[in-house]
Amino acid sequence: MDYEAALSGWDTVLIKVNFITAKTWDTGATTDPMVVEAIIERLKNLHVKIRVVESDATMTNADEAFEVTGMKEMCERNGVQHLNLRHVKDRVKIDVPNAETLNSITVPRIVTESAIVSAAKLKTHMSTKVTLGMKNMFGLLPDKLKAKYHAKGISKVIVDINTVLKPALTVIDGFIGMEGRGPSDGTPVRMDLIIAGTDIVATDATASRVMGFDPHEISHIRRAYEKGLVNIDDVQILGEKLEDVARTFLKS
Repeated sequence: MDYEAALSGWDTVLIKVNFITAKTWDTGATTDPMVVEAIIERLKNLHVKIRVVESDATMTNADEAFEVTGMKEMCERNGVQHLNLRHVKDRVKIDVPNAETLNSITVPRIVTESAIVSAAKLKTHMSTKVTLGMKNMFGLLPDKLKAKYHAKGISKVIVDINTVLKPALTVIDGFIGMEGRGPSDGTPVRMDLIIAGTDIVATDATASRVMGFDPHEISHIRRAYEKGLVNIDDVQILGEKLEDVARTFLKS
């Protein structure tokens, strides 16, 4: 994958990790610091400013998760700032065209002025069936009490966010995935796999198929496809053949 082409023109890159909980990477719940470190190593050659970001959630303190997961130590060792987006006060409002449920979203200004790498996890989810690159973008919202978005229909919210915030790259950490009661209480699944792409919807559709899901049955992926964001049935796959790495994950 051509990092340089995908990030051309940007001087700042935000690596958005998944810290739905403070559990370590080997549980399958959170992004592996080793994966993020590999991304950082690739980005260093581009001479961009790098930040690793997450925001608090209703049940999660992102600052604690940075510490417990080992992400803070990795960032400090590489001279990279880690940032809890909840504490960033300079924010901007973005209107969502043809919205599913949110007419606008408010995010830290730095989110709109940086290239984004969605460093997600290969996991099931009790509400959305899977949580991959698109669902990971939900964490860019700086609100602590995110339950209000679930009340609006989380799959619709995910589509709205990804309509206006498009990551330059999506890197799904599948070294250890999670099946069953995801996104935090499921069973670890060793896959030894990274799924990466420049189109987040196509990448999520491919990852869903690896997990044994039909992406047309994943509401937010299907709706993104219906809205013309991408064709999920004509995805160019490089590297391993999908059938050689696929495994049927236990559903939530």
